[in-house]
Amino acid sequence: MSASYTIQRAPAALGSPDLADNTLWAGAEVAPVTHFTWEDSGHRPDVRGHLLYDEKWLAVRFDVKDRYVRAVAEKFNDSVCSDSCVEFFVAPSEDPAENAYFNFEVNCGGTMLLHACPSTSQALAGANSVHVSEEDGELIRMAATLPKIVEPELTDPTDWSVEYHVPWSLFEKYFDVAPPEPGLIWRGNFYKCGDRTSHPHWGSWSPVDTPRPSFHQPDFYQPLRFT
Repeated sequence: MSASYTIQRAPAALGSPDLADNTLWAGAEVAPVTHFTWEDSGHRPDVRGHLLYDEKWLAVRFDVKDRYVRAVAEKFNDSVCSDSCVEFFVAPSEDPAENAYFNFEVNCGGTMLLHACPSTSQALAGANSVHVSEEDGELIRMAATLPKIVEPELTDPTDWSVEYHVPWSLFEKYFDVAPPEPGLIWRGNFYKCGDRTSHPHWGSWSPVDTPRPSFHQPDFYQPLRFT
């Protein structure tokens, strides 16, 4: 099964996220994370990813109806996938073979892990991921509805959101690509996980066909169309 996502141009200038301003996202397409294909705890939160863009920024937002929520990662590039976490992986190329990508991983408190990951062919040739520097990470503007640290775990139903705006200069530095124009196609996927919560789970927008949970699968990315 294949999918595609249309990235709308933002109706107002992007910059600093404002989670209280839902009008910005009224026209954004929804990418629902509904494929929980791996054996897990049975916890299947309602997760909706959204993208917008303008000439300076790519905006990413996740809205989550969750339970068993925790966040203990504190610093940029800590292992946030162990927390209640949403992830957006994007390869800035239409060619499925040229699928080097960013893995934006963000826990419910707004702490991010970000690497520039090699394409499938580069990884087979021995290339490793490049950790995005903390200085470059500070260029990303982040907002979250929950505190940075959520511990002990929240066991009641909990709604949370994160939103972050990524400057195109970051894509240019790590992948040597220009800001996208309308009609351009990139590729990617949206995910939800909680590896070390009391109820581990692994979900995706586009299904990933691997025996064990693994989000680093650019061969399963789907088209992201800028309009």
